Amino acid sequence: MIFASFEFLFLFLPLFFVLYFLTPARLRNWTILILSWAFYAWWRVDFLALLAGVTVFTFFVAQRVDAAEEASDTRFRWMMVGLVGNLGVLAYFKYANFGVQSFNQVVTAMGFAPTPWHEIILPIGLSFYVLQSVSYLIDVWRKDVPVSRNFIAYAAYKAIFSQLIAGPIVRYAEIEHDLKHRVHTWEKFGLGARRFMIGFCMKVLIADTIAPMVDVVYALPNPSMADAWAGAIGYTLQLFFDFAGYSAMAIGLAQMCAFRFPENFNHPYLAGNIQEFWQRWHMTLSRFLRDYLYISLGGNRKGPVRTYVNLLMTMVIGGFWHGANWTFIIWGFWHGGLLALHRYWRAAGNGPMPFILGNALLMLAVILGWVAFRAHDVTSAFAMYGAMFFPSSVGLSDALAWQVTPDQWWCVLIGIVLVYLPLFGTRLPWQRPVEAMGGFWRLCWFWAPTAGFILGMILLYSRAAVPFLYFQF
Repeated sequence: MIFASFEFLFLFLPLFFVLYFLTPARLRNWTILILSWAFYAWWRVDFLALLAGVTVFTFFVAQRVDAAEEASDTRFRWMMVGLVGNLGVLAYFKYANFGVQSFNQVVTAMGFAPTPWHEIILPIGLSFYVLQSVSYLIDVWRKDVPVSRNFIAYAAYKAIFSQLIAGPIVRYAEIEHDLKHRVHTWEKFGLGARRFMIGFCMKVLIADTIAPMVDVVYALPNPSMADAWAGAIGYTLQLFFDFAGYSAMAIGLAQMCAFRFPENFNHPYLAGNIQEFWQRWHMTLSRFLRDYLYISLGGNRKGPVRTYVNLLMTMVIGGFWHGANWTFIIWGFWHGGLLALHRYWRAAGNGPMPFILGNALLMLAVILGWVAFRAHDVTSAFAMYGAMFFPSSVGLSDALAWQVTPDQWWCVLIGIVLVYLPLFGTRLPWQRPVEAMGGFWRLCWFWAPTAGFILGMILLYSRAAVPFLYFQF
């Protein structure tokens, strides 16, 4: 069940809100927990046992961490037990297939028989709720957040259906107060519903319309230069509108229940350099990598060379977190190298580039990185790079032209326009604060998302629901 589906919109969501608001305030965390577990079990009931097991294990270990004396070895050992347990689960389900396949490739090349192996299915959302557990345990160990004494509140935090599958990666400290006391108002509910509809439009109207063109390009055996660039730019837009749309829907759903989730995107394609891009893209993951990995590795405290190494290692690990494939490792090396290069450039006394030049170079780098991120394997990625820069043909191929419809091209153009519209600041009427808008634009501010939502449901009726791209991670 995904947010952009009729099962969710007309079955689960109405049932959730009816039961949630009929439940007494002191028991609403129970409602969130039970219905969120039901939401998760829609995919696989057996995977619900894993989610519940990770929740119980982390809750118990955090109690032991908190009970141990400050700065004691016992406190540290309990924290490590929690980290090893959580990361061990992640490693088994996400990387065992990759490890065995890589091992079999080596032994087969040496002439030995491969190791028998049955593919392990990756539980949906595992990467996200494990990172939540890791951040919670470390924060309790550091005493950055008080340990939760209420299992239902903690389990509800882990399971809130709006962020369970693909984030944002919400830290316990960010909603600790809301778990204990939430003030529900019609204003919060309305603003949350509007935010949900905007995310729905981003996903269904833009990302899902572009998706078939991208799939065709990446399936072509010999794409032309135009094919490859169309696919690369299309995926750059598809990924943003899909994932940012999901985040907007998750934040909106949470706001309808009086939770305040952290923002996950802040116009990343308007950044002027790679560092700024990572301050704007998937911000909850970027913050996690910075606070729990980069700083733990030493950050920038051990000299420039070690800083560059730490940046590279952080992004490679971040790339590998996305998936057990060499393409993600390449993507991590690419972004880590760009971050190190940017830091070297600034350390040498160079100021920021003019925005147009800096943004153009950034987008070229980001687009090239997304090629490896999207490709099925390393061979496919380099085939795309070859078509982009050393093509056998230049124009749009017949193999792509007959499969791409005008609405897909229009959505690419509309996506580009929407990405760069915020550059106009508050000069456009619909970008001003609501109270500063004229009557017509204030009406549009409310009704435009509603109209887009209705159009999106019409399109959803005419085509199958498309899973969010980040579900695979």
